[in-house]
Amino acid sequence: SGWEPPWTFSAHAHDVLETLDAAGVRRAQWVGHSFGGRLVLELTALAPERIERAALLDPAIQLLPHVGFDFAERERADHAFDSAEDAIVARLESGAPTPREHLEEEMREHLLQHPDGRWRFRYCQSAVVSMYGELTTPPPPPETLRVPTLLVHAGAFGLVREDQIDAYRVALGDLIEVVGVPGGHMVYWDAYEQT
Repeated sequence: SGWEPPWTFSAHAHDVLETLDAAGVRRAQWVGHSFGGRLVLELTALAPERIERAALLDPAIQLLPHVGFDFAERERADHAFDSAEDAIVARLESGAPTPREHLEEEMREHLLQHPDGRWRFRYCQSAVVSMYGELTTPPPPPETLRVPTLLVHAGAFGLVREDQIDAYRVALGDLIEVVGVPGGHMVYWDAYEQT
């Protein structure tokens, strides 16, 4: 998606479907992490015939309003660093259990030096602030996800709540496997082997 609004689930979902159409993909297996997990849920409601199966990695199913507000407020700050090393140290000091070598790779791929000489991540902060508001809205009902689904969640991080897990287990029955992993929200790094 481009950096221009609207930054809604509908806009993101239609961008994804447009990309699939351009690539000639009618049906696919999906992996979504965090916001991407919620986007997969939105796609199952919008175009269920396009979803063959789903792997949801610590999906942001629905944030509680105060959590969305806190995340959005933190996002408004200027996250600028004097170097990639400073960005790595900041992440390590946050308590996230991400291995250093993964952080080094992330910084190589996603930090850009700006005209002021400082380093910032390459994404639109305004879109992310808006995203946190979108994540507080009700998701599609669990029953819309009628495909084999793997839901991996970081219990210690607490993004996926027990009531959400219970609702998906009841709605999907044998179609869902729920796996809790140790570590933080970046389950594909923090619990690489388990994920």
